Formats: sequence, structure tokens, C-alpha cells
Amino acid sequence: MSKVKPAPLSPETVIGGYRIVRKVAAGGFGVVYLAIDPDGQQVAIKEYLPASLVTRAPGELLPQVATEKLSLYRLGLKSFFEEGRSLAQISHPSVVSVLNFFRENETVYMVMNYLEGASLQEFIITARDQKQQKVFRESTIRSLFDEILRGLRIVHQHKMLHLDIKPANIFITDDNRSVLIDFGAAREVLSKEGNFIRPMYTPGFAAPEMYRRDAAMGPWTDIYAIGACIYASMQGYPPNEAPQRLEKDRLTTALARLRGVYSDNLIEVVEWTMALDPLSRPQSVFALQKELSREGERRYTKLSMAEKMRMQFDTMVADTKKNVRSVAGSVAAKPK
Repeated sequence: MSKVKPAPLSPETVIGGYRIVRKVAAGGFGVVYLAIDPDGQQVAIKEYLPASLVTRAPGELLPQVATEKLSLYRLGLKSFFEEGRSLAQISHPSVVSVLNFFRENETVYMVMNYLEGASLQEFIITARDQKQQKVFRESTIRSLFDEILRGLRIVHQHKMLHLDIKPANIFITDDNRSVLIDFGAAREVLSKEGNFIRPMYTPGFAAPEMYRRDAAMGPWTDIYAIGACIYASMQGYPPNEAPQRLEKDRLTTALARLRGVYSDNLIEVVEWTMALDPLSRPQSVFALQKELSREGERRYTKLSMAEKMRMQFDTMVADTKKNVRSVAGSVAAKPK
């Protein structure tokens, strides 16, 4: 039997001078509300409320935390508060604006601009269901991610990582701005420190190093997720998750089907950003921006039947070699 989720704050509740209107969204680590500020303007408020650590009955204000979970709850709370403080220093149209953050009811609240529009995920699903050859035009993909990368570059310059970039966290506003939302610092801290049963990353968009507690994360981790988002914008579906790719990587084969639909350059960018080895990816947003802006080198290739057969043959050979290595185990192969 699954654990009951903590209840959100009731409409008309007042916290820090803000009046709650309704719950907008909820995830494993917080609840987002539409609220009205003291001047009568709409704002979004995110409440730190990790469902795996707290309970709260309907109508209550204070989260209830079991004694054995208190230290972990406070660790995530500290990370959430520091994230709010860092984001409040960033002013960029492609990064969600944090207007205020405060402690109350033994938790923390982050006040942000209320955005009207829809997530990239919603656009992908709508476009995919139309069953056209292209989910999005290449010019649209390049323009959208150029905006997002401008914002992400500023985030990285402030020594922050997003750590949960995915189409659901890229918001397209009604005035056609692309905005990064829902940063994952508190989630990442809790996943590294706590012994959680369910994973805290988004399959398909999480880099391989996010699955290992001892792995170093950096700009290259967010860059992998950007590549996965571009892939989803081309294919209409997320790529295979990292552990599956480590077993049998089908990324190149999947992207090969898009040759002639999207440029060689864009396909190569996705392969580069989604390299399983972190050192093989772009090490900075700037390096990725430079490649993504190479407008003059978009070559569209239609593979001949011979090339397609050769590609399938190469895949079969690679799979065979991998199986041989697996059977051989630790026995070193002798040179011919």
C-alpha cells in the first residue's frame, strides 16, 4: 500500500503575506501554488514538502516529520533555501525568476513569477499525435534551445546546476519565451544522502553519472539532459535511459533514421551531448552554443540502401563483439 501524500495548503490560506488560490502542481519534493501577493498580483509559490519524508493532514499548516527522518528533512530544506537564494540573484528571461523566499510553518517557500503557457512536454505530445514526419522544424528546435542555453549558461556561471532538465521543466510562455523551471538541487541532495527506494531522476534525461553516488557532476550533466530534450523534440519520445544504453546503446541507430529529416549537424550535436562518457561531451554550455549556432553547415543526407545495410551490419558486428567479450569475461584475448 502506497504512502498517502501530504495534503497541500487549503485555498485562502495566507503565508508570508501571500494568499493561496489553488494548487497548480505537485511532485515528490514540493507543491506549487497559484497565489496573490500583497499588491494583488499573481505569483507562483513553491513549498518544500518532500512526500517521502513528511505527512500533513488536510487543513494543517505544519508538515509532520518522523524523528528518524528529521536530519534528512533539514538537509533538503537547507539545500532548497540555498537554491532559492542563488536563483534570486539570477535575472535572465530564460530562467524562472525568484522574487522572494522565506521560512514559515517549519518549511521554506519560494515565490516566483507566475508563467502562463505550457511545457515543452505538452507541445511534444500534441505535435507527436499529429503523426507528421517532423515533430518540430529544425529552426524551431535550434531557436528554442538557443534561448534555454543562454539561461543555463548564466546558471552555471553562478556555480549552480539544474539537475532535472527535461521537457516538463522547459516552459513555453504565451509570449513565446522558453524558461527553465523546477531546479533539482534539494532533490539531488536527498537522493545522495538518503536511502530512497524510488529513483529521483527522470529516466531518459538523467546522465549516467546521476545513477552513481560517487560520480562527479558538473555542467556536462545538464548538457546530457539538453541533448536528451533535443532528441525528444526530434523523435517525439524520450531516449532510452542511461543504464539501458550502457548495456546496449541504440542511440546512433535511432538517430540514423532521422537523417534527411534533420541536418547531419543537429544529429551530431545530439550524439555529442549524449555521450555516455562525461568527458566526451561538451564541457561547457558555451561550447554547445557554438556548435548549435553553425547555421551554414546543415547537411541533409538521404542514406542509400547500401549505406543502410552497412549500418545494420556494423550494428550486428558491434553486438556480436560485445557478446563475445561478455562470454570471455576476464580472459584476455590473444592477438592474431
